[in-house]
Amino acid sequence: MIHLIKLSVGTTSIDSLAAYRAAQVQSGLGRPDGYAWHRTRMMPKRATELVAGGSIYWVFGGKIQCRQRIVDLEAGMDGEGRSFCDIVMDQDLIPTVPQPKRPFQGWRYLKFADAPNDLVSVGGEDLPPEEMAQALAELGLI
Repeated sequence: MIHLIKLSVGTTSIDSLAAYRAAQVQSGLGRPDGYAWHRTRMMPKRATELVAGGSIYWVFGGKIQCRQRIVDLEAGMDGEGRSFCDIVMDQDLIPTVPQPKRPFQGWRYLKFADAPNDLVSVGGEDLPPEEMAQALAELGLI
């Protein structure tokens, strides 16, 4: 299995990405099946692996902070004859243990072993604030 990693351009946090996704749906640009989507120019060559349980990991402010499960990859052609790929994802944004990531362009593959763990609540407790989660991750405590 393999994942994708992508800089979230135009959003600065998990909350702002959630607001962007909600605005997509509100403005009529949402998918009729309820899934989220992100358009990119290139179809991943490892599409079968991605759809078999992969996620797209989003980077904000130099850190991987959340992921969305990839449901499908759909090839298409725009009105000017350029090909594209829609990455179809669950709406759920799953917070991850913050992991530093240097800037890059486009998307990249992310090995399963290199992906940060999900941040999960323990015993019904709320997740730690973003800054605290980062500090705990740097100390190796989460």
